[in-house]
Amino acid sequence: MNPRMSKDHPLRIPRSASKSVLVGLLALMPFSGRAQNAPTQPIHVHNIVLVHGAWADGSSWNKIIPILESKGFHVTAVHLPFTTLAEDVTAVKRILALQDGPVLLVGHSYGGAVITEAGNDPRVAGLVYVAAFAPDSGQSAGDLNNEFPAPPGDKEFRPDAQGFLSLTDKGVAEDFAPDLSAAEIKILAATQGQVSGPNELGAKVTKAAWRDKPSSYIIADHDHMIAPELEKKLAQQMHAKTIHIPSSHVPMLSHPTQVAAFISEAAGPQ
Repeated sequence: MNPRMSKDHPLRIPRSASKSVLVGLLALMPFSGRAQNAPTQPIHVHNIVLVHGAWADGSSWNKIIPILESKGFHVTAVHLPFTTLAEDVTAVKRILALQDGPVLLVGHSYGGAVITEAGNDPRVAGLVYVAAFAPDSGQSAGDLNNEFPAPPGDKEFRPDAQGFLSLTDKGVAEDFAPDLSAAEIKILAATQGQVSGPNELGAKVTKAAWRDKPSSYIIADHDHMIAPELEKKLAQQMHAKTIHIPSSHVPMLSHPTQVAAFISEAAGPQ
Protein backbone atom coordinates (compact mmCIF):
# COMPACT_ATOMS: atom_id res chain seq x y z
CA MET A 1 0.00 0.00 0.00
CA ASN A 2 1.11 3.55 -0.66
CA PRO A 3 0.09 6.88 0.88
CA ARG A 4 -0.42 9.92 -1.29
CA MET A 5 1.13 13.35 -0.88
CA SER A 6 -0.23 16.83 -1.66
CA LYS A 7 -0.29 20.21 0.02
CA ASP A 8 -3.76 19.33 1.37
CA HIS A 9 -2.71 15.90 2.62
CA PRO A 10 0.97 15.61 3.60
CA LEU A 11 1.02 11.91 2.84
CA ARG A 12 -0.15 12.15 -0.79
CA ILE A 13 1.84 11.87 -3.97
CA PRO A 14 0.41 14.29 -6.57
CA ARG A 15 -1.87 12.80 -9.22
CA SER A 16 -0.43 12.84 -12.73
CA ALA A 17 -1.89 15.47 -15.03
CA SER A 18 -2.82 12.86 -17.66
CA LYS A 19 -2.89 9.12 -18.16
CA SER A 20 -0.98 7.24 -20.82
CA VAL A 21 -3.03 6.27 -23.86
CA LEU A 22 -1.16 2.97 -23.90
CA VAL A 23 -2.28 2.13 -20.35
CA GLY A 24 -5.84 2.92 -21.35
CA LEU A 25 -5.65 0.55 -24.29
CA LEU A 26 -4.11 -2.19 -22.19
CA ALA A 27 -6.96 -1.87 -19.69
CA LEU A 28 -9.36 -3.01 -22.45
CA MET A 29 -7.50 -6.24 -23.13
CA PRO A 30 -8.80 -9.56 -21.71
CA PHE A 31 -7.24 -11.27 -18.70
CA SER A 32 -6.08 -14.29 -20.66
CA GLY A 33 -2.62 -14.56 -22.15
CA ARG A 34 0.66 -12.95 -21.14
CA ALA A 35 2.49 -9.70 -21.55
CA GLN A 36 3.35 -9.22 -25.19
CA ASN A 37 6.96 -10.35 -24.94
CA ALA A 38 6.65 -12.74 -21.98
CA PRO A 39 7.15 -16.50 -22.49
CA THR A 40 4.05 -18.65 -22.28
CA GLN A 41 5.51 -22.06 -21.52
CA PRO A 42 4.98 -23.52 -18.01
CA ILE A 43 7.79 -23.19 -15.49
CA HIS A 44 9.06 -25.84 -13.09
CA VAL A 45 10.94 -24.48 -10.10
CA HIS A 46 11.91 -25.92 -6.73
CA ASN A 47 12.74 -22.61 -5.03
CA ILE A 48 10.16 -20.05 -3.95
CA VAL A 49 11.19 -16.68 -2.51
CA LEU A 50 8.52 -14.65 -0.70
CA VAL A 51 8.71 -10.86 -0.37
CA HIS A 52 6.49 -9.12 2.18
CA GLY A 53 4.82 -5.76 1.72
CA ALA A 54 4.88 -2.46 3.57
CA TRP A 55 3.95 -2.38 7.26
CA ALA A 56 4.74 -6.09 7.54
CA ASP A 57 7.68 -8.47 7.78
CA GLY A 58 8.59 -11.99 6.71
CA SER A 59 6.23 -13.47 9.28
CA SER A 60 3.30 -12.43 7.08
CA TRP A 61 4.05 -15.64 5.12
CA ASN A 62 3.99 -17.92 8.20
CA LYS A 63 0.81 -19.70 7.11
CA ILE A 64 2.02 -20.15 3.53
CA ILE A 65 5.51 -21.50 4.17
CA PRO A 66 4.56 -24.86 5.79
CA ILE A 67 1.97 -25.58 3.09
CA LEU A 68 4.46 -24.99 0.29
CA GLU A 69 7.20 -26.93 2.05
CA SER A 70 4.84 -29.86 2.52
CA LYS A 71 4.51 -29.94 -1.27
CA GLY A 72 8.29 -30.27 -1.63
CA PHE A 73 9.28 -26.67 -2.34
CA HIS A 74 12.28 -24.91 -0.84
CA VAL A 75 10.87 -21.66 0.56
CA THR A 76 12.64 -18.52 1.79
CA ALA A 77 11.05 -15.33 3.13
CA VAL A 78 12.95 -12.06 2.67
CA HIS A 79 13.08 -9.31 5.31
CA LEU A 80 13.15 -5.90 3.63
CA PRO A 81 15.17 -3.08 5.25
CA PHE A 82 12.48 -0.47 4.44
CA THR A 83 14.98 2.24 3.53
CA THR A 84 14.93 2.63 -0.26
CA LEU A 85 13.55 0.61 -3.14
CA ALA A 86 17.10 -0.05 -4.34
CA GLU A 87 18.16 -1.44 -0.96
CA ASP A 88 14.99 -3.53 -0.73
CA VAL A 89 15.80 -4.98 -4.16
CA THR A 90 19.37 -5.68 -3.05
CA ALA A 91 18.04 -7.61 -0.04
CA VAL A 92 15.99 -9.80 -2.38
CA LYS A 93 18.92 -10.36 -4.71
CA ARG A 94 21.08 -11.55 -1.81
CA ILE A 95 18.50 -14.26 -1.15
CA LEU A 96 18.22 -15.12 -4.84
CA ALA A 97 21.99 -15.65 -4.97
CA LEU A 98 21.69 -18.35 -2.30
CA GLN A 99 19.21 -20.47 -4.26
CA ASP A 100 20.42 -23.63 -6.01
CA GLY A 101 18.31 -23.19 -9.14
CA PRO A 102 15.51 -21.19 -10.78
CA VAL A 103 13.18 -19.24 -8.49
CA LEU A 104 9.51 -18.28 -8.38
CA LEU A 105 9.45 -14.78 -6.86
CA VAL A 106 6.32 -13.81 -4.92
CA GLY A 107 5.48 -10.30 -3.70
CA HIS A 108 2.70 -8.86 -1.55
CA SER A 109 1.57 -5.21 -1.66
CA TYR A 110 4.65 -2.92 -1.94
CA GLY A 111 6.63 -6.14 -2.32
CA GLY A 112 5.16 -6.26 -5.82
CA ALA A 113 7.18 -3.19 -6.78
CA VAL A 114 10.27 -4.85 -5.29
CA ILE A 115 9.85 -8.08 -7.26
CA THR A 116 9.10 -6.13 -10.43
CA GLU A 117 12.66 -4.77 -10.23
CA ALA A 118 14.40 -7.74 -8.57
CA GLY A 119 12.65 -10.14 -10.95
CA ASN A 120 15.04 -9.15 -13.73
CA ASP A 121 17.63 -11.35 -12.01
CA PRO A 122 18.36 -14.31 -14.33
CA ARG A 123 17.57 -16.78 -11.53
CA VAL A 124 13.91 -15.68 -11.52
CA ALA A 125 11.72 -17.86 -13.74
CA GLY A 126 8.33 -16.37 -12.87
CA LEU A 127 6.48 -13.87 -10.70
CA VAL A 128 3.41 -14.01 -8.46
CA TYR A 129 1.72 -10.83 -7.23
CA VAL A 130 -0.51 -11.04 -4.13
CA ALA A 131 -2.73 -7.93 -3.87
CA ALA A 132 0.36 -6.09 -5.03
CA PHE A 133 1.66 -3.16 -7.00
CA ALA A 134 3.17 -4.04 -10.38
CA PRO A 135 4.68 -0.85 -11.82
CA ASP A 136 5.75 -0.63 -15.42
CA SER A 137 9.21 0.64 -16.34
CA GLY A 138 9.55 4.23 -15.15
CA GLN A 139 6.63 3.97 -12.72
CA SER A 140 6.46 3.84 -8.92
CA ALA A 141 3.93 2.30 -6.59
CA GLY A 142 2.77 5.85 -5.85
CA ASP A 143 2.16 6.57 -9.52
CA LEU A 144 -0.14 3.56 -9.71
CA ASN A 145 -1.97 4.40 -6.50
CA ASN A 146 -2.86 7.85 -7.77
CA GLU A 147 -4.83 6.42 -10.70
CA PHE A 148 -7.84 5.55 -8.52
CA PRO A 149 -9.64 7.21 -5.59
CA ALA A 150 -7.82 6.83 -2.28
CA PRO A 151 -8.75 3.59 -0.48
CA PRO A 152 -9.90 3.85 3.16
CA GLY A 153 -6.53 2.82 4.60
CA ASP A 154 -4.88 5.90 3.11
CA LYS A 155 -6.17 7.97 6.05
CA GLU A 156 -4.34 5.89 8.65
CA PHE A 157 -0.67 6.58 7.86
CA ARG A 158 1.38 8.53 10.40
CA PRO A 159 4.91 9.90 9.78
CA ASP A 160 7.58 10.25 12.44
CA ALA A 161 10.06 13.14 12.62
CA GLN A 162 12.23 11.53 9.91
CA GLY A 163 9.30 10.90 7.59
CA PHE A 164 9.08 7.13 8.17
CA LEU A 165 5.46 6.02 8.03
CA SER A 166 3.49 3.77 10.37
CA LEU A 167 -0.05 2.46 10.13
CA THR A 168 -2.37 3.19 13.05
CA ASP A 169 -3.86 0.38 15.11
CA LYS A 170 -7.23 1.43 13.71
CA GLY A 171 -5.85 1.14 10.18
CA VAL A 172 -4.53 -2.35 10.83
CA ALA A 173 -7.81 -3.52 12.36
CA GLU A 174 -10.26 -1.90 9.95
CA ASP A 175 -8.36 -1.61 6.68
CA PHE A 176 -5.23 -3.79 6.58
CA ALA A 177 -6.54 -7.06 8.02
CA PRO A 178 -10.18 -6.79 9.16
CA ASP A 179 -10.87 -10.46 8.34
CA LEU A 180 -8.29 -11.80 10.81
CA SER A 181 -8.81 -12.59 14.47
CA ALA A 182 -8.34 -9.89 17.11
CA ALA A 183 -5.19 -11.64 18.33
CA GLU A 184 -3.68 -11.76 14.84
CA ILE A 185 -4.50 -8.10 14.26
CA LYS A 186 -2.68 -7.10 17.44
CA ILE A 187 0.41 -9.03 16.33
CA LEU A 188 0.38 -7.33 12.92
CA ALA A 189 0.11 -3.91 14.53
CA ALA A 190 2.96 -4.68 16.93
CA THR A 191 5.35 -6.13 14.33
CA GLN A 192 4.80 -3.68 11.46
CA GLY A 193 7.83 -1.97 9.96
CA GLN A 194 8.12 1.76 9.32
CA VAL A 195 8.30 2.60 5.63
CA SER A 196 10.51 5.27 4.11
CA GLY A 197 7.75 7.02 2.14
CA PRO A 198 9.08 8.57 -1.11
CA ASN A 199 12.34 6.60 -1.00
CA GLU A 200 10.39 3.36 -1.47
CA LEU A 201 6.82 4.11 -2.45
CA GLY A 202 7.82 6.98 -4.71
CA ALA A 203 10.86 5.29 -6.28
CA LYS A 204 10.47 4.28 -9.91
CA VAL A 205 11.15 0.83 -11.33
CA THR A 206 13.86 0.87 -14.02
CA LYS A 207 12.70 -2.25 -15.89
CA ALA A 208 9.50 -4.21 -15.31
CA ALA A 209 10.35 -7.92 -15.08
CA TRP A 210 6.73 -8.93 -15.71
CA ARG A 211 7.14 -7.84 -19.34
CA ASP A 212 9.62 -10.69 -19.89
CA LYS A 213 8.58 -13.41 -17.44
CA PRO A 214 5.40 -15.42 -16.76
CA SER A 215 3.29 -13.70 -14.12
CA SER A 216 0.31 -14.56 -11.93
CA TYR A 217 -1.87 -12.27 -9.82
CA ILE A 218 -4.18 -12.65 -6.81
CA ILE A 219 -6.85 -9.93 -6.57
CA ALA A 220 -8.16 -9.27 -3.05
CA ASP A 221 -11.77 -8.28 -3.67
CA HIS A 222 -12.27 -6.55 -0.28
CA ASP A 223 -8.93 -4.75 -0.14
CA HIS A 224 -9.00 -1.39 1.71
CA MET A 225 -5.30 -0.63 1.16
CA ILE A 226 -5.00 -0.97 -2.63
CA ALA A 227 -8.10 -0.38 -4.71
CA PRO A 228 -9.34 -3.73 -6.08
CA GLU A 229 -10.00 -1.91 -9.36
CA LEU A 230 -6.30 -1.09 -9.56
CA GLU A 231 -5.40 -4.72 -8.84
CA LYS A 232 -7.67 -5.81 -11.68
CA LYS A 233 -6.10 -3.30 -14.03
CA LEU A 234 -2.57 -4.42 -13.15
CA ALA A 235 -3.39 -8.10 -13.63
CA GLN A 236 -5.00 -7.26 -16.96
CA GLN A 237 -2.06 -5.13 -18.09
CA MET A 238 0.37 -7.95 -17.28
CA HIS A 239 -1.90 -10.50 -18.96
CA ALA A 240 -1.33 -12.49 -15.78
CA LYS A 241 -2.99 -15.71 -14.80
CA THR A 242 -5.47 -14.35 -12.25
CA ILE A 243 -7.74 -15.42 -9.42
CA HIS A 244 -10.04 -13.44 -7.14
CA ILE A 245 -10.17 -14.08 -3.39
CA PRO A 246 -12.88 -12.47 -1.18
CA SER A 247 -10.22 -11.16 1.18
CA SER A 248 -8.81 -8.09 2.86
CA HIS A 249 -5.35 -6.81 1.92
CA VAL A 250 -3.73 -9.95 3.43
CA PRO A 251 -5.14 -13.01 1.62
CA MET A 252 -2.01 -15.02 2.53
CA LEU A 253 -3.15 -14.77 6.16
CA SER A 254 -6.92 -14.91 5.74
CA HIS A 255 -7.01 -17.54 2.93
CA PRO A 256 -3.63 -19.30 3.16
CA THR A 257 -4.71 -22.60 1.58
CA GLN A 258 -6.04 -20.89 -1.53
CA VAL A 259 -3.02 -18.59 -1.84
CA ALA A 260 -0.54 -21.45 -1.35
CA ALA A 261 -2.33 -23.55 -3.99
CA PHE A 262 -2.11 -20.69 -6.48
CA ILE A 263 1.61 -20.16 -5.79
CA SER A 264 2.23 -23.91 -6.06
CA GLU A 265 0.47 -24.06 -9.41
CA ALA A 266 2.55 -21.13 -10.68
CA ALA A 267 5.76 -22.92 -9.62
CA GLY A 268 4.84 -26.10 -11.45
CA PRO A 269 4.78 -29.73 -10.32
CA GLN A 270 7.51 -31.08 -8.06
